[in-house]
Amino acid sequence: MDKVSKKFKFQKKNRAYYKDLESIHNLLVPKEKRILEIGCGTGDLLNGLSPCYGVGVENDEIMVNYAKEKHPNLQIKYANVGNITPKSINEEIPFDIIIINNSLNTVKDVQGLLERLKLFSHKNTRIIISFHNWLWQPLLKIAERVGQRVPQPPESWLTPNDIKNLLDLSGWELIKHGNRFLIPRNIPLLTSFVNRWISQLPVFETLGLTHWMVARLSHREITQTSVSVIIPARNESGNISSAIERMPELGTSTEIIFVEGHSTDNTWEEITRVCESYNGKFSLSKYKQSGKGKADAVWLGFDKAKGDILIILDADLTVKPEDLPRFVKSMQDGSADFINGCRLVYPRTNEAMPILNTMANRFFAIVFSWLLRQRLKDTLCGTKVIWNKDYQDLKKGRSYFGNFDPFGDFDLLFGANKLNLKISEIPIRYQERTYGASNIAHIKEGIILFRMCLVAAKKLRFIK
Repeated sequence: MDKVSKKFKFQKKNRAYYKDLESIHNLLVPKEKRILEIGCGTGDLLNGLSPCYGVGVENDEIMVNYAKEKHPNLQIKYANVGNITPKSINEEIPFDIIIINNSLNTVKDVQGLLERLKLFSHKNTRIIISFHNWLWQPLLKIAERVGQRVPQPPESWLTPNDIKNLLDLSGWELIKHGNRFLIPRNIPLLTSFVNRWISQLPVFETLGLTHWMVARLSHREITQTSVSVIIPARNESGNISSAIERMPELGTSTEIIFVEGHSTDNTWEEITRVCESYNGKFSLSKYKQSGKGKADAVWLGFDKAKGDILIILDADLTVKPEDLPRFVKSMQDGSADFINGCRLVYPRTNEAMPILNTMANRFFAIVFSWLLRQRLKDTLCGTKVIWNKDYQDLKKGRSYFGNFDPFGDFDLLFGANKLNLKISEIPIRYQERTYGASNIAHIKEGIILFRMCLVAAKKLRFIK
């Protein structure tokens, strides 16, 4: 039996495992990206990710020939995966995604490979690594001996901490990671249920066969950027003038976009007055939303924005405009790809945030930290910052979750996580509003937020 036939024999035996690998990578890899896969085998995984340009590298010539024939849309290269360089595979343009699927454990010099992969990367490249949980080593070795697993060359049974350390040494920063898959063979009803639902529960998750990691380059150069501040405003006429007067200069140029949302006071008239009378360094513009809800207002502002960095600032000014420069700095120096304001670090009065609101915020923070696999302390702070180019990708992929968020907070956080952005929080001193009253209907909107968490759990954790 030739190598290809043998591989398909084992894939058929373990089809539940390979299907789950496809599900993980489809979750982690956005469509239409430039993708490089190290150790691509038959090219099936790479092809299933719908790259705009896909390159697979394999050190088995028989597999290379088969993959070329099966997937003529891909560029399959025959090379030593442990020593590749852009010149050795004739690929000079960097990739958006680099995949190492169950190949790292057979590479002789893992640190050297990770260092060389920087030559294939730009500042926003993501490495996605999947490998077997070292706790499964005895069972997998037995499976080899009894003919239930593809025979392997000598393997390094790397732990997650081993790989994280090697990533750090090689100039990569871990963003998130997780485990999946408890039952490797297809047992009707039981396998799909356990692998989808039980494998993501605390304790059980650490036992999963497949461990995966997402990392980005850790060193970034400070970049000069323009900034757009979107201010959604409903019944906030008393705060419009202050928002402009207190706004610091941000980046190379600052654009301020007001989006008014069906106010019952004179908010629109005040926005118009401020914009028409303004004679300063900022670029001001104003729009009326036709839809409803804060999310609709924010999306309108984002679509009109011209800046490199997009910032949401609520018109109630409970987050101080004076704090915005630190958000911009963290984006420019690469400390984060997405920033969320955090109101729960510094002291605040009950008038600024009542006790029930604080409890709700802490509850959703726990849920989100589990959902996104990145620590979050305050998911509902209105101040959020994202690169314009990343928002465009987020917008394209919004159908993955559906149009289910009337506020925009969850939509942005879920979308940023789906794009593998590094999410950071900047503590701010939350203050009482000086004009108007909150537009939040706490119980009704709390129920909506909880339902959105259930939707996200199915999409980010309990994937099929």
